Amino acid sequence: MQQRAEAFKSGNATAYKLSRYSLERSIKAAKQAYGAKIEGHFIEGDPRRMWQGLNAITAWKPKGGSMINVDPSLPNELNEFYCRLEIENVEPVVFPVCNEQCFTIIQEDVQRLLSRTKVRKAPGPDCIPPRVLKLCSEQLAPVLTDLFNMSLRKCTVPVSFKRSLIIPVPKKTPVTCLNDYRPVALTSVLMKTFERLVLDFIRDQIPMSVDPLQFAYRKNRSVEDAISFALNSVYKHLDERKAYARMLFIDYSSAFNSMVPTRLIEKLKCLGLCDAICNWIFNFLTCRPQRVKINGCISDELFVSTGSPQGCILSPLLFTLYTHDLVASHDKNVIIKYADDTTIIGLISSNDESHYRVEVENVVQWSRENNLLLNTSKTCELVIDFCHNRNQLPITIHDSDVQIVEKCKFLGVTLSHDLNWSSNTMNTAKKARQRLFFLRRLREFTKNTRILLNFYHCVIESVLTSCITVWFGNLTLKEKKALNRVVRSASRTIGCTLPLLEAIYKARLLNRALQLANDASGHPAKALFEMLPSGRRYRSVICSTDRHLNSFFPQAVITLNKAP
Repeated sequence: MQQRAEAFKSGNATAYKLSRYSLERSIKAAKQAYGAKIEGHFIEGDPRRMWQGLNAITAWKPKGGSMINVDPSLPNELNEFYCRLEIENVEPVVFPVCNEQCFTIIQEDVQRLLSRTKVRKAPGPDCIPPRVLKLCSEQLAPVLTDLFNMSLRKCTVPVSFKRSLIIPVPKKTPVTCLNDYRPVALTSVLMKTFERLVLDFIRDQIPMSVDPLQFAYRKNRSVEDAISFALNSVYKHLDERKAYARMLFIDYSSAFNSMVPTRLIEKLKCLGLCDAICNWIFNFLTCRPQRVKINGCISDELFVSTGSPQGCILSPLLFTLYTHDLVASHDKNVIIKYADDTTIIGLISSNDESHYRVEVENVVQWSRENNLLLNTSKTCELVIDFCHNRNQLPITIHDSDVQIVEKCKFLGVTLSHDLNWSSNTMNTAKKARQRLFFLRRLREFTKNTRILLNFYHCVIESVLTSCITVWFGNLTLKEKKALNRVVRSASRTIGCTLPLLEAIYKARLLNRALQLANDASGHPAKALFEMLPSGRRYRSVICSTDRHLNSFFPQAVITLNKAP
């Protein structure tokens, strides 16, 4: 710029033209470099870099922003609030001492896990960066192997491994109370490596038949399976005359933080785990020091002996084992679980709801005995009844009537009382259309079709096809057109043909049907894929209504029988 100004002042036209050409060439090169930098965010397949690129393109900034001024007393208040579920055992529990080690950790496994450590993960309270552990995995593996084996042999976890730093994450904005913060625990990366090894051992020891209706953290099970299995029970029952169903969606307050270690150990022993690993787990869950950190302010240290930190590798598995004995007591009731999301389904005939109401009372009693707090304000009930003149009395929990709603979110899918999918379709299409904005902005920065396709599949198609095998078969023609309209809009933006949802639905339906038909992990829906004596076809599901016929399991069997 200075060279161009001097050439302009001197009156030398040739020098002015040369300087202007040089400036335009520099601007063009800078734009190309910036475009290459933006494209680099999307080529590597790193979600973090992709969203950084989107923020740069759209100049997006969070509405609320981060908290600037924090009351110095807030961390201590939060730490005491998270410890409110702490209970004292009436009698001290002493577990038998085991002189034999339950299993031995080998050095190769430790080195393999350390070498796979994600370097961008936040370090724990010990402040050891994951990058150091990954780069020094070969040198640290022998030392850590001896340390881990000594911990298993003595059934004791070092206090430095159990220490956690709680980072409160707002559940909503603005924050109105302490319960609006979700406690996410940062623990030692070394302890997470140790937990993964223990996790593999526990999974090998627990029978696959334990808690078949728990669909979280299990092999070959997903959210789609939980929703499909629940709806299949309802569809099948509604084929009968004068039948209806009631679905109670239970919400627990701080479920992971409410587990009682002594009761957990008793249940683990009933499942066949050896005394040594039970003692190790008990020591791992008790006397855990924790602090709360928020915007640089750190609370005083408190010791916790109830619950399991949200962020530990073992916490999800331990919670599912803690709730494995929550099962239906009547064959007309079904209890579906996905982690701490629990749904009671009552299949009712001839207006006899006694078995369903007794089941709800049993679940309330079980929750009280296991220190799990039912949140009645967030618990709701969906009554699926096509006889409109029937009077439905609400369920009462803790002297409060549970609200009967017309539609409800069930594991991310919107269910309605008439089994209509219009609300779910509207929400899905709206969410996908909002993301088309980012696709159009990205199109302005790059003409690379591969980048645009990757973005579409990851950000837009993933929304349109979430749990598609559950609901797509029962959509009306108008609803299918509304969803495919989003696909065609994205296709015009990218400049190539994209597969419509019908093709994606059929492909995923066949793929999931094959997985369930060949399942060997004790999936509860395995019995629905029964081979005929000829060995060539599967037994068809008997359906009396179109809504049942178009649901997942009948369509899956039909698809398998049509497949070559």
